[in-house]
Amino acid sequence: MAVRARFKQTEVGEIPEDWSVDSVGQTFNIRNNLRLPISRAVREKIAGPYPYYGPTGIQGYINEYRVEGEHALIGEDGDHFLKFSQQRMTLLVRGRFNVNNHAHIVQGTTNLTAWFYYYFSHRDLSQFLTRQGAGRYKLTKQALKDIPCALPPTKAEQEAIAEALSDADGLIESLEQLIAKKRQIKQGAMQELLTGKRRLPGFEGKWEEKRIGSLAQVQRGASPRPIDSPIWFDDNSEIGWVRISDVTKSNIFLRATTQRLSDLGIRHSRPVGRDSLIMSICATVGRPMITKINVCIHDGFVVFDDLKVDQMYLYYSLAFIENDWSKHGQTGSQMNLNTNLINSTRIKAPKDTGEQTAIATILSDMDTEITELETKLTKARKVKQGMMQELLTGRIRLV
Repeated sequence: MAVRARFKQTEVGEIPEDWSVDSVGQTFNIRNNLRLPISRAVREKIAGPYPYYGPTGIQGYINEYRVEGEHALIGEDGDHFLKFSQQRMTLLVRGRFNVNNHAHIVQGTTNLTAWFYYYFSHRDLSQFLTRQGAGRYKLTKQALKDIPCALPPTKAEQEAIAEALSDADGLIESLEQLIAKKRQIKQGAMQELLTGKRRLPGFEGKWEEKRIGSLAQVQRGASPRPIDSPIWFDDNSEIGWVRISDVTKSNIFLRATTQRLSDLGIRHSRPVGRDSLIMSICATVGRPMITKINVCIHDGFVVFDDLKVDQMYLYYSLAFIENDWSKHGQTGSQMNLNTNLINSTRIKAPKDTGEQTAIATILSDMDTEITELETKLTKARKVKQGMMQELLTGRIRLV
């Protein structure tokens, strides 16, 4: 394969000619002597202000610290590497803290620890794992020391790259915090608006507590059998078949499904038109959603027809009590609900449909704002990923 001008091919891939490749052990200090084993932390320490880290994040807080300053943490258990994304297995931590015995503690010899974090945060290290028997793997300290790492020639360039990626992280973190805050505000608004504790200006009518069955006709879906037969499906069909995975990947509105039903499959399921309110009743129970395409639902869903309440108000009422369904659902291999339970569940609603609509509009506006922020967050993460691909390989130089 041809190498671009002023680049060279190395064991870590193509990098600029003036970059070097050193082992982790040559460039970074592994300070595992500072680790606090889990057994001792649990047995000897009490709650305190200092975070206690594992390879995927903070595990708790205790009353003393062993590590201070800026350090990178990288998981030791190979099972975690195979199960989790690399981003979740590499952390950059500052301040005073503790680390359990499932993560290596790394510090740069030139105080450029951030370079280690960014360079290894998305790299596949599975080839460096050592089998420990019975299907278990481990990233040993020696194996970590032997892993090759590309390095820019000057401290200034390393710092510039780390600073640029740190700025990208800062934007991502600020968006994550803002989204979390907006969700908390929305949850508080639902608590007040959907129970009548807070009334909107201009509305003074009475509220009622009614069974869902008196507000809608609840109908369960149907499934063709055997479910895995190809005769039920047709990729060219315009009728989607709703799966639990489709619901978990969507927000309020269902706009696409991974599978579509054939004419025969449609006849053996329950058709649901666009702009219908449905809810999952199996596995992920109580998740409401409004369809924006024509679909069929299997027996893990119900549809709410003939509504005697504002549809969006009912949607938010169902979303508000989503976490409560698990207390009452029938258990087996999976949690599930039945239509009798749904019909008998009571919700509060104003008699004035105008007030119902006004409440739903406020909550919908909040959801729109959260969705816009989530879109910005997704874009920011993609931009950072692109920056990493360019900056950590020297394709773009900052100095």
